[in-house]
Amino acid sequence: MIPLSKGVSMPLHSTAQFDTTIQWIAPVIVAIVFILLSSLMKEPNRRNFMAIIVGGAGAAYLSGGGFGKWEPAFCTLMAICAYNGLRSYRFIGIGWLLHTGWDILHHLYGNPILAFDPRSSLGCAICDPVIAAWCFAGAPSPARLLEFTRAGVSKANAVP
Repeated sequence: MIPLSKGVSMPLHSTAQFDTTIQWIAPVIVAIVFILLSSLMKEPNRRNFMAIIVGGAGAAYLSGGGFGKWEPAFCTLMAICAYNGLRSYRFIGIGWLLHTGWDILHHLYGNPILAFDPRSSLGCAICDPVIAAWCFAGAPSPARLLEFTRAGVSKANAVP
């Protein structure tokens, strides 16, 4: 039981689980495609776009009202992350990790992000940390990642 407010609690009844391996892999693929498409934007447009998206993710559960007063409170917290994310990818990454936690709670308490798909919050909880990791790395473009990889394995940096 999760306490929502004084004297009010919510029973634990998780939504459906994933049945196949592809259901676990698909959210990671979605995250990678999102990262690749987002990385086509140049800075600072990429960071601003990511801040807007993470702010919108904070409002994703508002219509369901699964956690009552906590839904707008979480949306406010995500808006703060988004605002600070306009200057720093670190806050955008924090926002994605907060959203991951919110996804897990919604999955465990039977309030999926998409009412027609009981597995949607679980999928979102898998997708979000991949995006967060990219943000914590500074949201590099694929070209920058390749340059870093090449520099990391050059002869000057090779392990004897």
